[in-house]
Amino acid sequence: MTTNNLKKGLLALSLGLFFFSSCKKDKSPAFEQLKGIYVLNEGRVDYENASISYYNLETKEVTPDYFKSVNGRALGETANDLKQYGSKIYCVVSGVQGKKKSFVEVLDAATGRSIKTISFNGDTEGYLPRYIAFDKGKAYVSRYDGKISRIDTASLSIDANLQLMNGGDIAEGIEELTVANGKLYVTGSDHFLFPQRSLSDKVVVIDLPTFKVIKEIPVNLNPTRITTLDNGDLLVTCSGNYWDIPAKLDRLSSATDKVTASYDLDATVVATKGQSYAMVTGTDWTINLYTFNTSTGSLGTPFITDATPITSLYGANVNSLDQSVALTDAIDYKNNGQVYVFDKFGKKQYAFEAGVNPKIALFQYIKK
Repeated sequence: MTTNNLKKGLLALSLGLFFFSSCKKDKSPAFEQLKGIYVLNEGRVDYENASISYYNLETKEVTPDYFKSVNGRALGETANDLKQYGSKIYCVVSGVQGKKKSFVEVLDAATGRSIKTISFNGDTEGYLPRYIAFDKGKAYVSRYDGKISRIDTASLSIDANLQLMNGGDIAEGIEELTVANGKLYVTGSDHFLFPQRSLSDKVVVIDLPTFKVIKEIPVNLNPTRITTLDNGDLLVTCSGNYWDIPAKLDRLSSATDKVTASYDLDATVVATKGQSYAMVTGTDWTINLYTFNTSTGSLGTPFITDATPITSLYGANVNSLDQSVALTDAIDYKNNGQVYVFDKFGKKQYAFEAGVNPKIALFQYIKK
C-alpha cells in the first residue's frame, strides 16, 4: 500500500468511527416511566375474595379483579403481601387456620400472568405465610407457624426452612421481616391463635449466608412491622397491648444490633430515598399519614394538603420516579375500596376503585 492510500484508509476509518460514535451518542438512552399500578386487595376472612386490581395509566381504566381476568381463577383467601423482585411479582396469600389455602403466587410483572404457585400447605392445613423479603437471588417468607422459608428465585422452589424458637418452645406468630447489612430481621407479636409462643418482645436476627439465628434483640411489646432505612438502621412498630402498655417506634442499628432510640409513636413508617412518611394511629383509632423525619424520629405535617377525605387509610406506597404517593382506603372493610394518588405535595391527582380492603399499591414501570 502506498503512503497516500494508507492515509486515505486511516482517514476513512477515522470518519467511520466518528460516525458510529455520533450515532451511538444520538440514540436516546433507556429510561423508566410509569405504566400502571397493581393493587393487592386483602379481602375478608373466610370470603375467599382476595384479589389484585390493575390501573392502566394510559387508558385511565381499572380492572378491579385483574388477576382473575388474566389467569381465569380467583386469587384466594386473605392476601397479605405483594412485592416485585427482578421481572417477577411475588404475592403472599396467607389463607386461614385449619385449611390448605396458603401459598405464594409468582407473577410475570409485565402481564400479571401466573408463573408458578408455591404451596405453603401441610397435609391438613396451611402454614399461614405473612410477608416476603429478598436478597441475592433468594426470597424469605415469614410464617405464622414460626418458620422462615427460603425460596430460590431461579427455580422458584423452597430450598430451606428455619424454625424460630422462643426459649425451649417453637416460636409462632411471626410477622414482618426485612434485610439489612447481610442479615434478616424478623418481628413477631402476641396473636390470639398463638397466645403462649409468640415472640412478643424481641426481634430475631438471622445471618443470611449461613441462614442461622445469631441474635435476639429485646424491643418494646408486640413488634409487628419493620422497615430498613438508607443508613442501615431499622424502625420497628411495637403495638403495645392497647390498655396499659403504649405503642412505641423502636430504632435499631444493624451495625450493633441494639436499640438506639424509642419514640412515643404508634406508627408504621414508609421509608424512601426522598421524603419518608408515617401512618399514625390516633387515640380515636383513626389512621392518618404524616411526613416523617427518619433521623430524629419526629412527625412533620399531615401529608394531604387539599382536604381530600380518606375514610379508612389502609396502606401507603411511594412512586420512586416522581415521589407521588398512593393511599389505599378500605372504607367500610366489607365492600370495594378506593386508591387515591397524590403528588408529592399532597394534592390529589386521580383515584380509582379497587377490591375489598386494598392494602398495597405496586407501581409498574417500563423502560422506553
